[in-house]
Order: sequence, then C-alpha cells, then structure tokens
Amino acid sequence: MNLKYKYSLFAILALAVGPILAQSADESLRYLALGDSYTIGESVPEARRWPVQLAAALTARGVPVASPRIIATTGWRTDNLKQGIQAAQLQDEYDLVSLLIGVNNQYQGKPVDQYAAEYEELLAMAIGLAGGRKERVFVVSIPDYGYTPFGRSRREEISRALDEFNSINRRITEAHGVAYINITDLSRRGLDDPELVASDGLHPSGKQYALWVERMLKQLKLL
Repeated sequence: MNLKYKYSLFAILALAVGPILAQSADESLRYLALGDSYTIGESVPEARRWPVQLAAALTARGVPVASPRIIATTGWRTDNLKQGIQAAQLQDEYDLVSLLIGVNNQYQGKPVDQYAAEYEELLAMAIGLAGGRKERVFVVSIPDYGYTPFGRSRREEISRALDEFNSINRRITEAHGVAYINITDLSRRGLDDPELVASDGLHPSGKQYALWVERMLKQLKLL
C-alpha cells in the first residue's frame, strides 16, 4: 500500500495537518457508513451503493479499503440511527466514518431544532467510532428528492426545507472541524437526467451515486 495516499486521506479529511496513526502496510482501512436509505442504497444493487463504490474507488487508487460496514435503514431519522448504532454495539475503531442523515426528519415534519440536537450527538458518536480522530470522519449533505418524479409536485417546498436542514448539518459539521461534502447540487439534476433516479422514482440511481463518489474523491484530494 502507498502510505502517502493513506496519510493524505486522513489529513485532507481534517482539512488540517495532524498526527496520523501508523498502520501495517498490508491492512485494509476499516470503513463505517452511517445513514438512512441513501447510505444503504435503496433500489440499487449492493455494488452500486455509494459507500461500496467509494471503497472500490479508493482501493483502485492505492488506498485499500475493506467492504464497508453499513448501519442504515430506509426511513431512519436521526433518533433511529442513534438507536441503530447503540444496538450494533460496535467495538471496533474505524479508520473512516461517514455520516448522512436527515431527510426523514424533514419528510416526517420533525422540528429543525430537534434535528440539530440529534445530529450533533450523532456527529460526536461518529467521531468516537473513529477513535476520536476528526480527520477520519466526513459528512455528506442531504440530497434533494424534490428533483425526482416522487417529489416534483412539491419541489420548491422540499428544496427550501432541505436547504434549511443542510445549513444546520453543515454549520455543526464545520464547527466540529469535520469535512463536509456537498452533493445536493448533483441530486438536483434528477429531473433533467432520469438516469440519475432509481427505478422507484425517488432514490438516487447507481449512476448518481457514482457522481457523488467522483465529488468525494476530488474533495478528499487523494491523487
């Protein structure tokens, strides 16, 4: 394994230079993905889920990543994800942890202040699962389902609401010094390019998730 790529991964995730824990060159990075239907890849094959695509892309670029451990279920809100993490009784320390959560808080009409408090708690849990190393954690913005056949009739309303939720999670993420990857603009291509939407008319397709991964790789500056 080319260690400079692994060091770059951790350093850029933190957006700052910091100490990096040594790891055996023949070990793969352990990746934990936390979220909801977007992270579990509702309506796409397992290989097209974005965490799986990201792990494969990193491995192809000389940063071996094991098959991601995914804790996510369609329909989960922030409180459900917290319960799911606790139920999993995770004992391992992960080399990379991602967090994407909030669309179901918005869809189910939960208060934004409740989301803010629970999201910040989840971010702290993610950092803890990365051994307290913020440079091992990154957050992905909530995609906009208003740009799908399912949400098209309420597009403006949905987009306004999700902009508010994303402004909250971005503010909290950056205040904690964690990398934030905005993919919402990519999801807003869904009505112009139907191939970016899964067959259910609601969730992203594998093609859209590939665009997310391209954005992640560019923002993480691995090459």
